[in-house]
Amino acid sequence: MPDIRLSPARAAPSVVGMEITERVAVLGLGRMGLPLARRLSGAAKELVVWNRTAGRAAGLTEAASPAEAVRGAGVVVTMLSDPAAVAEVADRFRPALAPGTLWIDMSSVGPAAVAEQQALLPDGVDLVDAPVLGSVDAAAAGTLVVYAGGEDRALDRAQPLLERFGRVVRCGGPGAGAALKIVVMGAVVTSVTAVGEALAVAERLGVPADQARGALAAGPLAGVMARIASTDADFPIRLAAKDLALADGGPVFTAALTTLLADPARAELDLAAAAG
Repeated sequence: MPDIRLSPARAAPSVVGMEITERVAVLGLGRMGLPLARRLSGAAKELVVWNRTAGRAAGLTEAASPAEAVRGAGVVVTMLSDPAAVAEVADRFRPALAPGTLWIDMSSVGPAAVAEQQALLPDGVDLVDAPVLGSVDAAAAGTLVVYAGGEDRALDRAQPLLERFGRVVRCGGPGAGAALKIVVMGAVVTSVTAVGEALAVAERLGVPADQARGALAAGPLAGVMARIASTDADFPIRLAAKDLALADGGPVFTAALTTLLADPARAELDLAAAAG
């Protein structure tokens, strides 16, 4: 996704070079989870991973269950697909969380799901919501934008690890990162679908496709057009639709969501396909 610039006024000082001195567990090795885990390999004192489908660890130490992965970990990182997946996996590892553990959920699940999980945490366990803006290539390169929400003490502790993934933007208290991610993604996804409609209008009016795309790229929609033209992005339409549904927005978001869901055969295509 495009790098949407936000004020860094609340961001903590950079600590990219700091050693992560705790045992870290990463749960979820999908499109984004695996490159994030790889960025922690060699940086954390100890790293263990878990994935619902075994065999994706790619040389990393793999646990047999979520509970086994988090047992003894100081920091637990989850990168899962949706609120239901987070709830299901958390139910499996929550009893194994020891007091003093920090759980960093990097899934895009919205603030309501964050609040639900925080209410279920054992005493002495902190939760930071830290969804990201960026695709697989940015995850591998460590150039994501990380929207982090949580109590200050938890954010301070999470900062060295999150800096491994990209630029950290502190958004406020618990759920604030999850909320901002939904706002930004709602705007981006809706803009991509709107460009698709504009290009369809161009075709009906006889405007050459290259001319229409060039004009859009030269104006205020340059960032959206760059996202559409990207050959590195990998953000499936089904996940874009999930984020829009979490936004629970008005008629514009609803129309974009309907467009995304119109053809189930396109669900695994990158969001750029929504622009035609």
